[in-house]
Formats: sequence, structure tokens, C-alpha cells
Amino acid sequence: MIVATTNDLTGYRVVEYVGLVRGITARSRSILGNIGGGLQSLFGGNLSIYTELAETARQEALNLMIKHAEAQGANAIIAMRYDANEIMEGITEVLAYGTAVKVEKV
Repeated sequence: MIVATTNDLTGYRVVEYVGLVRGITARSRSILGNIGGGLQSLFGGNLSIYTELAETARQEALNLMIKHAEAQGANAIIAMRYDANEIMEGITEVLAYGTAVKVEKV
């Protein structure tokens, strides 16, 4: 599966627009993770516990979006984007979305 943030793919031609695809996940950190993150924040710098949580959530949303596109018969996703919102304190929703297409090499 080709995934790109651009609206076209160099060396490929879009032969069919399949439609909007998305992957969504909601994540929270455990109480121990929140304590560890709180301790890290006292010293400043990268909060690796939260960075790992964010990366895991983005990767999961991306994987779900790819599965959605494959189920629709697409072989590529263009104009891919991420969005994230806090649903409630400590719980974040991450959405990956894009346009599923069928492409062929030029």
C-alpha cells in the first residue's frame, strides 16, 4: 500500500477514486504512565512516555486506515492526514484519513 500526503504520486496514474478512508483510535496512559510522565515533566525535555503513547496511537490509526483502504480495493492512499483531539482529560483520539485510490505505474 502506497500512502502519501501529496495529492498525486510521481510515476503513477490514478485510475479510480475509491473514496474517503479513515482509521481511528482512542488512547490513554495508565496511572503508572501518568506518574512517570509527571516525574519526567519535573526535569523538562522530551517526555518519552508521552512521545511513545503518541507514536503508538498514530501508528495504530495509520494501520487501521490502511486496512480500511484495502477492504475497499484500493492500492494507494493520497492526501493522507492526521488529526488528534482530547475526548476528555487524559484520553486522546487520533484519526488518520485520506483518499483511497487505485493507481497504476505510468
